[in-house]
Amino acid sequence: MTKASPEVEALAADRLAADEQRITGAAGPGRRTNVSLGTAWRSFLRAPSPWMIGAFLTAAVVARVAVGLIADDGGSWWELAIPAALLAAFPVIEWVIHVAILHWRPRRVGPVQVDSLLARKHRAHHADPREIPLVFIPWQALCWLLPAYVVVALLALPTLPGALSLLVSVYAIKLGYEWTHYLVHSDYRPRSGWYRSVWRNHRLHHYKNEHYWFTVTSAGTADRLFGTYPDPATVATSPTVKRLHALDGA
Repeated sequence: MTKASPEVEALAADRLAADEQRITGAAGPGRRTNVSLGTAWRSFLRAPSPWMIGAFLTAAVVARVAVGLIADDGGSWWELAIPAALLAAFPVIEWVIHVAILHWRPRRVGPVQVDSLLARKHRAHHADPREIPLVFIPWQALCWLLPAYVVVALLALPTLPGALSLLVSVYAIKLGYEWTHYLVHSDYRPRSGWYRSVWRNHRLHHYKNEHYWFTVTSAGTADRLFGTYPDPATVATSPTVKRLHALDGA
């Protein structure tokens, strides 16, 4: 990887320090007043994706409860393993999606340019991490993704109660992801050690080097597993952190 010039290093360090100062509340001129959790939540609900995911989550919960009440086979205790397994696997799933789908390099296959909406929106998100609408999963993608989970769940699980339990878990985790990602990019001040580590991790990805720190809802989990959790002091600031794949001509 090409080492950035001292000027680029200094600019990135200033950006990261200024953003951290503003969010954490450190003293300094021009710092914005941090927002409360309630204000952040109300702003979060102005976006379409929480409502879309929330609607599918509500429908899945209602359906699961109804099936449990009226069906002869109302479910089994093994279904409790579904949310536990998904939560355990989610850091890896999140890492793979971030690397393979969101950081997809546009490429041409014959006359066709292969470049998904998710990848294009994510490049725009890197170009301006403070643009809140770009923080959320595009509603156009959710229009097909949320119903697709229903098909996958029905095919993957042998019983209807199990499939509905899987859907409840998937939609709940997806809503949790949207909230966490939004909060990290908002003006909410980190208060807990866990949230501060998640916040710091994601800002390093956006302001230091886009080739590391891919997890969003956790810090030091799947990144440690896949070797993308280095000491920030040992990593050169990437000149393409705001222009993904720019050196590749994309």
